[in-house]
Formats: sequence, structure tokens, C-alpha cells
Amino acid sequence: MRPILDDRLRAPEKRNPTMVPLKRRRVVSSCDSSTSDVSNTNNNRIKFQQQVLFLLERKMGSSRRAFLTRLGRSKGFRIEERFSESVTHVISENNSGDEVWAWLNSAQEEGGHHGQPPAPPAVRLLDISWYTESMHEGRPVEIQDRHTLQEPQQNAEELPLFSVPSYACQRSTTLHSHNLLLSDALSVLAQSAELAEDEGRGVAFRRAAAVLNFLPKAISAAEHLRGLPSLGEHSLRVVQEILEDGSSREVESTKQSDQYRAMKALTGIFGVGVKTAHRWFKLGIHTLAQLEDSGQALNHTQQAGVQHYSDLNQPVTKAEADAIGHLVETAVVAVSPGAQVTLIGGFRRGKVTGHDVDFLLTHPEEGKEDGLIFKVVAWLEAQGLLLYQKITKNSYLESKEGPSRSASTMDRFERCFSIFRLDQEERSEEGRSLDDGKETQKAWRAVRVDLVVSPKSQYAFALLGWTGSKLFERDLRRWAGHERSMSLSSHALFDIKQGKHLRADSEEEIFAHLGLDYIPPSGRNA
Repeated sequence: MRPILDDRLRAPEKRNPTMVPLKRRRVVSSCDSSTSDVSNTNNNRIKFQQQVLFLLERKMGSSRRAFLTRLGRSKGFRIEERFSESVTHVISENNSGDEVWAWLNSAQEEGGHHGQPPAPPAVRLLDISWYTESMHEGRPVEIQDRHTLQEPQQNAEELPLFSVPSYACQRSTTLHSHNLLLSDALSVLAQSAELAEDEGRGVAFRRAAAVLNFLPKAISAAEHLRGLPSLGEHSLRVVQEILEDGSSREVESTKQSDQYRAMKALTGIFGVGVKTAHRWFKLGIHTLAQLEDSGQALNHTQQAGVQHYSDLNQPVTKAEADAIGHLVETAVVAVSPGAQVTLIGGFRRGKVTGHDVDFLLTHPEEGKEDGLIFKVVAWLEAQGLLLYQKITKNSYLESKEGPSRSASTMDRFERCFSIFRLDQEERSEEGRSLDDGKETQKAWRAVRVDLVVSPKSQYAFALLGWTGSKLFERDLRRWAGHERSMSLSSHALFDIKQGKHLRADSEEEIFAHLGLDYIPPSGRNA
């Protein structure tokens, strides 16, 4: 009879030989803290110095990896928490050799933090079965063919055409994409998932689309994407179908579905989120007209959204953003001389159109920005420039920020969500209508505008956080937490290991704190 422990650690009889592009996982797993008491630095407990093992968490799971790490160390094996040049054996479970090598290549692209993966055969890729047999014997057993993962045998022309770092914040992605047809298709699936409140699936498609937008040339075959981060089987199927047939049946079906179209229309109303739109959809409300006829009670924000629906769903041009910027600057100078105004969001990244306009306000003297939003809004209202406004007060307290509070996508600055009345003396042909054969034009349009006020000490973090893109910022926070043991928000950067906030007067300093090359706003269009 085999021991119970051996049954528990028994390796699966089959491994999937199909290469699946990897989603980058954090190397330092949850076993870091749980195994910290069993340190490899205690050489008296290490019996087998020649073998340096690294357990790959992918598909193994953090809790199982932690258990296997403790078990191996208790038997005298040297097991590293991080992959590094000293590792001689990589142990994985349910991974093919291609998958593990792709992971190692991904680690190499991310730089020295995880070490440079050596070329084969300097490191052996072994199945979990070798590890469990070694645990049973209490020593490293002889490596046989059945223990070894197949190493990739590739000709030079078969090697991947592209090298892509795993995190969007490591890549400079401009507005120009060579694969827009492909990334737009994945973005449709991402939006569909988000409208169905499946955030994880939505993020997965967004990451895949971002990788395609980063590539320096157009894709001609799906196999050229092999081994790239964030491109899973589903995304690859969509890409392959578009390359072969010109379109994806799934994407086209999604765009034509009643629910997708209804949810897009309803969430396009200012002040309406996914939950509210879904509730209305289940009541049979699919369009703006049906909502207006339904008698549904709307709050003040939603009433403004319905009233100005047409304008708010028209793209805002850079010229219109600049015109609004002039109005905001005039207001700021009038109420607080010396205060500064910066255009942020997509327009700062170089976009020529957007769905709204964002401005960051601050004052060179710390504390003088307090209450600034109320003064600016009062001035704008006195000039008849606001159709709607809602102010939120600053609720950020640095003393309560740190490891106990995870970084949030929402900041707590003093700010105003508003709808501007922008007078326009001249409109383009698209803005004109016909009435009894005569051209008429609306003298003004409604534009969404967000005004954010930051203290000078937090200005660099606010500027970085409000510039976007959303995925770039998400990956910045993910990088900070997973790779640097830090917590990043639009207010501050907290070093968890040191237990203190790291100060910065510029975006460049924040990137330096994070160990990243600085990427200017024009390269943050992930």
C-alpha cells in the first residue's frame, strides 16, 4: 500500500501538451510569509546543496505551493521563493515545457527583479512527479525521461516574432495601432463582459487587446502570438477567426444582441451604472424613449443625463476641450490667483476626441487649494456656464493610508462632476440640422467635465492617476503590489516593507520609486 502522503502529492497522469499563452503570475506567492520561518539561509538544515529548486505557482496554486515548499525544506531540500540565476530545477504541475519556457521568457522581459532565466540545459524543467517521488524517498531521485518536460525544439524562423513585457506599465503604447481591427473586436467582448458585471473576464480581454495594440507590426497569423502574455485561448480563437474570415461570429453576434445594445444605450446615460441599467433591462426598458415613457423615478444626475443625452453621447473634440480649459482657467484665476490648471485624461495622452474633459487643479502653496472647488463652481454658475454640478469633499487622510487599506481605483479628492454649457458660434456640418429647407444650428452644446483638486504634495500622484489609461493605471497598481511590495493610489505611494510613504514631486520620481522606466503620457494608451 502506498503511503497516504504519497497519494496526496501524486502527480496527474497527463499533462496538456498544447501550448497556452501565459498570463503572468506573481512569482512571490502567498507562501512567502507562511514559509518565512523555514529559511533557506539556515545551511545546517539544507542536506542537498547541489539542487536549487523553484516551484512554479501557475496551476499549482499558492496554498499547495506553500505546503510543498514547507515539506521539501523539512526534508533538507533547498527551495527558492523567487526564480533566479541560481535555480537549477523548475518544478511545475500540469504545465507543458512550452508553457514553462514562455513563463521564464516573460520573467526575463521584466528585468532583473526575477533574475535572468538561463538558457537550456542550465536549468531542468521537471514535472511534479519527480518532486513527490523525491519527497517519498527523502532525497533527490534520479531524473528519468518521464520526469522531464519536453523542451521546445524550434528553428529560428519558428521563434516568436514579438517580445512583450507582461505589465502594461512596462510598455510604451501609442495611439497608433497596427492591429486595430483585432483589438477592437476584443474590446467589444470586454465591454460585453463588463456590462454583464463580469469584471475578471472584461479585464482579461482588455489585457489581450492592449498586447495587440503594442505590437510593432500587423499580425498575419495567430501562431505569431504564441507565448505572449495575456493572450488566452479565447482571445486567440477570435484573432484566428478574424484573420481567416475577416470577422468573428462571436463578436458580430455580441454587437447585435438585444442585451448588449440595450445596456450600452442605458449606461450611456450620465449617472446610470451597470446595476441600474440591468434592473431597467429586466423591466423591459431597452431605449432612452422607453425609459422616458416608463415613469421610472430618476435622481438629479440621471435627469440631467436624460435631458442632455444626445450631446453627452457625441465625442468631445480637442478644440472643445481647449475652449473649456480657457473657461476653467479664467474661473481659477478670478477666485484664486496663482492656482494651476492642467488638462488630464485622454487628451493629455494625445487623443483628439473623448467622451468628457478632465482638469486637475492645485495651488503651489499647500493648503491654499482647500475649498477651491466651491469657489470655482460658484464663479462658473454665476456666468451661466453650468447645466449640472455635484461636488464631493476631500476625504483622504494619509495617516490612515498604508497596508491596511488596499489601493483603490477611486480617489477621495475634492472634486466636481459637472455638465458645461459650451457656446459655439460655428458648428461643423455634422452639428447642423435642416428645418423647412433652411440650415439651423444649436448655439451651444452640453459637455461632461470633471474638475479635481489636489494638494501640491499629492499633485504628482494625482496627475499620474488621472492621466490613464485605465488599464495602464491598473497595471501600475498591480506592479506596485506584486513586484515592489508597495501600495499606489492617486494620493500616495506607500512602501509596505519600510512602513512609510515615499514622496515624489514628479511622475518621473514615481516611476523611479517603482523601478520602472519612465513612460510619457503619449505612451500610456494601453
